[in-house]
Amino acid sequence: MVTDTRVAAADTLADLRGGMLLDAAFDRRAAALDPRDRRWTQELVWGMLRRRGFIDHLLAPRVKGGIARLDSDLTDLLRLGTYQLFHMGSVPTYAAIAQTVELAKHRHGIGASKLVNAVLRRLDRERDEPAAALPTDPVEALAIELSHPRWLVARWVARWGADETRSLLESNNREGSLIVRPWGVVREQLEAMLEAAGVHVSDVPLVGDSLQLASGTLLTSLGAFQQGRCFVQDPAATLVTQYAAVPAGAKVADLCAAPGGKTVELARTASYVTSADSSEARLQRLQETIDRLELDHVTAVVCDARDAASLGTFDAVLVDAPCTGTGTFRRHPDARWRLRVSDLAVMAAAQRTILRAAADAVVPGGLLIYSTCSLEPEENDAQIEAFLAEHPEWTLEPPPEGAVPAAVLDAGRLRVLPQRHGTDGSFAARLRRGAA
Repeated sequence: MVTDTRVAAADTLADLRGGMLLDAAFDRRAAALDPRDRRWTQELVWGMLRRRGFIDHLLAPRVKGGIARLDSDLTDLLRLGTYQLFHMGSVPTYAAIAQTVELAKHRHGIGASKLVNAVLRRLDRERDEPAAALPTDPVEALAIELSHPRWLVARWVARWGADETRSLLESNNREGSLIVRPWGVVREQLEAMLEAAGVHVSDVPLVGDSLQLASGTLLTSLGAFQQGRCFVQDPAATLVTQYAAVPAGAKVADLCAAPGGKTVELARTASYVTSADSSEARLQRLQETIDRLELDHVTAVVCDARDAASLGTFDAVLVDAPCTGTGTFRRHPDARWRLRVSDLAVMAAAQRTILRAAADAVVPGGLLIYSTCSLEPEENDAQIEAFLAEHPEWTLEPPPEGAVPAAVLDAGRLRVLPQRHGTDGSFAARLRRGAA
């Protein structure tokens, strides 16, 4: 019998090929698993996607005619089996091979299972032999070795050089840490609550009051989480709201708000927060956070950011714009394989429309904060330069001294880079509207 965990992994990948995003596909397919099996399955799926490019490099010479000729589902099964063989020490070799063979037989028949058996056994026999030589082109070699699309690696090498790009790719291939922020308590109180529950915590970069939880922690089972004393947020996202430095007592709108971490941070000082998102399903997750943390001065509403003016006017508006997400590849490894060059232009056009609409919802003298989790200039600096050129009544205004560490400020803008700061990536620009 094939284990439920491996079936869930294969079905998750099938959903990805059908257009679903990884988190949604995994939640759908792993819902019935117990927490330990869910964690194991997540390690398998996320880990394989982070190393897919090099796994394909290993598989290609061992499949007659190359893996491109295979059914895409069968290719994914081979990838899962290869990942278990080489990267999951808890899985015996016989189990990695036998389970993948059975899964192939169930999904594709006896012929496919024989192919899988032959390929994986050959990989196991030859595991101590050198892998096929990487291409002589240094960009192509780097892309294969560290499993990223070549076109994206080429962009990054042109911007940062080969060494820093290697650091970025290596960062993307590490598991993202589970980091929480205190709510209704100070850091020391939250730390005591977590350690009393047997959870080891450690410091995180750049944000002093956040805590990193030990790998494998089941957050939702902890009393501190259930009692609304913490919420999940990477430092790159926390820094966006700290950079925004919204004045105490301000009336604020958070656009494209789900899943809602920035809304919570804004709620620390704002008198009222309207938290808007176009997705009702994603907004439901935000509403669950509002309820758990008892945020009685936050209202979640379904609203497309392009219609921001319908919400009224605000002292400050945060636009966490939809983007390519190139700063969050370690958490969303599927995104690197889904992304296309054309997506940059598509996203940039949507961002321009949203930014203009959001500006109309800001009162004279108010703040507009534009942010993304992208590393790409077209989605970040180019958007701000174009907006300021078209709207002379707006100016770029750096945050107050000490709002964020100087290391993440660049010409008055927030720029957080995984390879330099050890976090996800983010960008933000703080814009002030002229007084009427």
